Amino acid sequence: MQVVATAGHVDHGKSTLVRALTGMEPDRLAEERRRGLTLDLGFAWTDLPSGTRLAFVDVPGHERFVTTMLAGVGPVPAVLLTVAADEGWMPQTEEHLDALDALGVRHAVLAVTRADLADPRHALRQARTRLATTGLAGSESVTVSATTGEGLPELVAALDRLAARLPVPDADAPVRLWIDRAFTVPGSGTVVTGTLPAGTVRTGDELLLMPAGRRVRVRAVETTKERVDTATGVARVALNLRGVARDDVARGMALVTPGAWTAATTLDVRTHFGEASGRLARQMTLHIGSAAVPVRLRPLGPDTARLTLNHRLALHIGDTALLRDPGRRAVAGVSVLDVRPPTLVRRGAGTARARELATWPDRPDGAHVLRRHGVLRRADLTVMGCRPPSGAVALDGDWLADPAHWEALHRRLADEVARHAADRPLAPGLPVETARLRLSLPARDLITALVRPPLRLDAGRVHGPGLPQPVVAAVDRLRADLAATPFRAPTADRLGEIGLTPPILAVAERAGAVLRLPGDVVLLPGGDRAALRVLHELPQPFTVGQAREALDAPRRVTIALLEHLHRQGRTERLPDGHRVPADTDATGS
Repeated sequence: MQVVATAGHVDHGKSTLVRALTGMEPDRLAEERRRGLTLDLGFAWTDLPSGTRLAFVDVPGHERFVTTMLAGVGPVPAVLLTVAADEGWMPQTEEHLDALDALGVRHAVLAVTRADLADPRHALRQARTRLATTGLAGSESVTVSATTGEGLPELVAALDRLAARLPVPDADAPVRLWIDRAFTVPGSGTVVTGTLPAGTVRTGDELLLMPAGRRVRVRAVETTKERVDTATGVARVALNLRGVARDDVARGMALVTPGAWTAATTLDVRTHFGEASGRLARQMTLHIGSAAVPVRLRPLGPDTARLTLNHRLALHIGDTALLRDPGRRAVAGVSVLDVRPPTLVRRGAGTARARELATWPDRPDGAHVLRRHGVLRRADLTVMGCRPPSGAVALDGDWLADPAHWEALHRRLADEVARHAADRPLAPGLPVETARLRLSLPARDLITALVRPPLRLDAGRVHGPGLPQPVVAAVDRLRADLAATPFRAPTADRLGEIGLTPPILAVAERAGAVLRLPGDVVLLPGGDRAALRVLHELPQPFTVGQAREALDAPRRVTIALLEHLHRQGRTERLPDGHRVPADTDATGS
């Protein structure tokens, strides 16, 4: 199926043409038929010669119903633009074309209607000239009379060719169905209709009703009055919703795939087709899909602006919408650049943001978005409508990082660790949570991922590549004291004299810069292994006295070393108090 909306000035034959093409009455309301004036959206369909089913969304042409017209055109990929041969190009034709151009509609058939009432050539020239400066330039045109049937076969063929040219949407895309009608069916409950531009809706699906954010279940699916299990965009669909009251849904709401869209209230956009952003009104209406939402506009650059919405919309980066100022009949097209923009509170933040956005394309990709945020989860990119960029740094926990930003974070972490060590030389490294806050990262796991040599992670703290200077100096003095007699550990008083006070000694011990044994026995790292080598040279088994003499160490140091080696299983204590290395038996053999 394909879906086409009508467009054009009031009373230029849009509904009459749809009626002639489909044999169906698009004007649903009795007042519409009585007055001969379309007041609301109408719906009809036909099967083209190629076999393609073509659905029409018939829109009102009166200037008072532009909002309704935009609700019908918003989700539709193509239009049937009508111009009456006996009236030619008219103000509402111009307003509709401006809106279509701003919305980015690029597929159309031009129908010059009422060709039985006047020579259509003048109106045709007018229309072609006007379309030539828009995105609809080159659209196929047909002259037609719905009354006599003249030109109808040619129009059907042109619509068939149009349908064949339209892009095929992604059936696996997330669903966003803009509701254009809601009503109650006795015995079934609430039904909503809309144009499904992409994705697939199935009976039993759970969707999110926006802006409320309420989860609803699809009880049944219809497309062009036929009950189906599955409907794939592009299609006109009617969804019967389970447990939803009629008053809970209205035109402008949307049914979306949960977890696939950003519920946005603030947007950064690029403006097209119209005046510079600075000349636009500060209060406007944003039209997207069937929604019309009041917004507050803050200009950023010549063609960029910040929009603050009255309520949430389900949006993706790259969405196209329309800004309208009804008082001036002014419109501007917008491309959504960011659905999670940064706050602008600091002086000059708006100017800086404008400079950044000036470098972005109209449809930023995942690389642009990740570069702006630095670090994001894959799911964050998904709800913003972007694919993860190929060059991203993949981290645990489904995190992605921009490569340049990740390297900058590593350098900043090293700087923070060094600064922390300088400010608090005896502190045991920078706590991970403190590092997370200083680097403004959303999760502690990211700090863990950032740590790599020469940084190291120990006991929930990030340590730098070296020891604080006071610790280095004290250990150097200990090394000098033990150079000649490696087992004559300093006394407590001497430890204080060389700077190995309890706080500094604790830091040195944690870093493995000293070997600390019970009784405040402090030796250099590896002192226990050196002692074991000496003990291996003694006649086996040996006494404590023999060990003390061989080690040239005080008794307190000898006892501490022997107990330490025993706890490690490197020596054994015999029943008579003698000792042997663990790999030597009591006979000394």
